[in-house]
Amino acid sequence: MPAQTFRYWVVLGGMRTGSNLLEEHLSAFPGITAHGELFNPHFFGRPKQTSAFDLSMAAREADPLRAIDAMVASDKGLPGFRLFHDHDPRVIAHVLNDPGAAKIILSRRPIDSYVSLKVARKTGQWWLGDLTTARAAKVQFDAQEYTEFLETLALFQSQIARSLQTTGQTAFHIDYDDLADEDVISGLGDFLGARGPKEPGRIRAKVQNPDPLSDRLTNPDEAETALGRLAAPDIGGAPSREPGRGPGLKFFRACANAPLLYMPIRGAGIDPVPGWLEMVDPKGEVLSNLTQRDMRRWKRQHPGHRSFTIVRHPLPRAYDAFCRYLLPAGAEAYADLRDALIKRYDVPLPQNGPDALWTPVDQRAAFLAFLTFLKGNLGGQTSLRVDNTWASQGILLQAITDFAIPDRVIRESDLAIGLAQVAKDAKTPAPAIKSEFAAPAPFSLSDVRDGAIDDAIRAAYQRDFMMFGFERWDAAQAA
Repeated sequence: MPAQTFRYWVVLGGMRTGSNLLEEHLSAFPGITAHGELFNPHFFGRPKQTSAFDLSMAAREADPLRAIDAMVASDKGLPGFRLFHDHDPRVIAHVLNDPGAAKIILSRRPIDSYVSLKVARKTGQWWLGDLTTARAAKVQFDAQEYTEFLETLALFQSQIARSLQTTGQTAFHIDYDDLADEDVISGLGDFLGARGPKEPGRIRAKVQNPDPLSDRLTNPDEAETALGRLAAPDIGGAPSREPGRGPGLKFFRACANAPLLYMPIRGAGIDPVPGWLEMVDPKGEVLSNLTQRDMRRWKRQHPGHRSFTIVRHPLPRAYDAFCRYLLPAGAEAYADLRDALIKRYDVPLPQNGPDALWTPVDQRAAFLAFLTFLKGNLGGQTSLRVDNTWASQGILLQAITDFAIPDRVIRESDLAIGLAQVAKDAKTPAPAIKSEFAAPAPFSLSDVRDGAIDDAIRAAYQRDFMMFGFERWDAAQAA
């Protein structure tokens, strides 16, 4: 159905599916207005609100469809609301059969919604604007309770699906994880006929529980067993809340006269590999800023080509980002992020950069505070961007493989051996690499690393540790 024929929109979801965040995304589009849970039996749109559009809750109860008409009449754009299974069933039936209602079906893994709901009930926190106010709690998984939760959810989803099928309507389906995908959100705006791009500053809600489900349960083993019987997903996996990435094609490096292509996973360390490629190429020529067309041409011109990328242990990689872009106050530093880390996240960075009085103890405290921030930043709990220099390597590698799959993924700890092998595979002679990944730092990582830092880096990069099998870092793991 063309977007301009919609009278209003409705999000068909449930508690703890990300509906608050989705509503903020919708409100950020020009011409689109959100009115919350307009038919929640306990309030009128927003918590503690008892009237709207000159209607009382009693008037809404007497004629709920009147509230929809009043909402539409009060707005020159496209208004809408969220509708859950336990809201007014008369409204659910009406909306499902109303072709003038733009239907947005929001879903989330049921086990995630269930645990999040129990945590919210225990902590009293139903909305999060920043990790600095986040409340954490562990809850008990109840198999019978969860089974009932699934049955209620399935019944509502079945009702929605059957209504769409029998009336020949379409809906916009969106998953909880899609809420971090700007392309999907943009598509939703197109579906609704939004009159322009979003205003990002209006989006304040953040992910509340980025940790693995097992960390939020008092009885994870019992839950695992019960979920196994229900053919449910693994609860130990660390969910990804990071935004998707492009492959970073402009950072690729290819020998002009040898069949070697480097597809780097971006970071802050001074990368020694482009210099190595110059030594490998017979004429010392390395191509950069390649387009997809350039890349196809290069591959055709270099039969037997080999491509590779390099993963680093998260700890030195994060330390390089910290030391290169956040610790100093110079031109290369991220001034906006640096200021926010000091003022909002209590990271004790030196105001004008490290001086003669800056000690390893100061360095350790600042880096540890940064790692604490990173856990929330990568988990979608802050308003600050996830910079490529510290984004999870699993996310960055996935972006590369979506474009082209590298022949080899080399670990930094095996850099010399791995480069020699990939050159051999490409049948090209190559010298040994003579330098390492590094960023200027007042103190070495070994000078500041301790058990608390080891724990913090694992907490921040759970998915990378799991995906790549990283263990605790020691200096011998460097190239």
